[in-house]
Amino acid sequence: MYRFAICDDRKEDIDYIEAIIRKWNRKAGLQLMIEGFPSGEAFLFAYEEDRDFDVLFLDIEMKSLSGIDLAQKLRQMGSRIQIVFVTGYPDYIAQGYDVEALHYLLKPVTEEKLCAVLERALERIKNQEREMTLTVPEGIVRIPLSEIRYLEVMGNYVTLHGGEDYSVKRTLSQLEQLLDERFYRIHRSYIVNIQSVKKCTRTEVTLKDGTTLPLSRKHYEGLNRAFIEYF
Repeated sequence: MYRFAICDDRKEDIDYIEAIIRKWNRKAGLQLMIEGFPSGEAFLFAYEEDRDFDVLFLDIEMKSLSGIDLAQKLRQMGSRIQIVFVTGYPDYIAQGYDVEALHYLLKPVTEEKLCAVLERALERIKNQEREMTLTVPEGIVRIPLSEIRYLEVMGNYVTLHGGEDYSVKRTLSQLEQLLDERFYRIHRSYIVNIQSVKKCTRTEVTLKDGTTLPLSRKHYEGLNRAFIEYF
């Protein structure tokens, strides 16, 4: 079951987006629940009670709690929900990148553009569900790719840094084959999850948790392209 939320203070806009989603789903064939929320506060209250939402279509210009403010609160809570901003103004794109928005749709939203975003959202959700299975001294572990912040070569081992750290006696190239487009090799000894990157210079990458990693100069342009293409 997938859960989509539409947060907008205009009921007609909620109904319009919901109708397109349901039409798209007649082909996609998902078990899908769609819920509408008239304000950012209403969605935040529901989310605090139950975080089992996959995609949020979020209006930016709302009274009291704006869409940008709501998105920032969700990210501060550690939410990985796919956020799609929907607005009549093109002035918030940079802020959309700051909260890792999947896309930015300008009103009036066309069916074609919304359906394309739905396909991207579904692909991203499936990627988040992917796992890596590894044999470690403690036994076998399954690590969601979304939890891995970066991989680091340490002697004859590679350490995966995530919710917990795991070290395995495999090469970085071998593990790289098990990853997806969220990951980029920034150095001969490091692969980083693009979702974890806060900023980068020509010589280093800073993660959201403050970790600093070396960046090979030859990979600087490639990392920037990968970052733009992913987000």
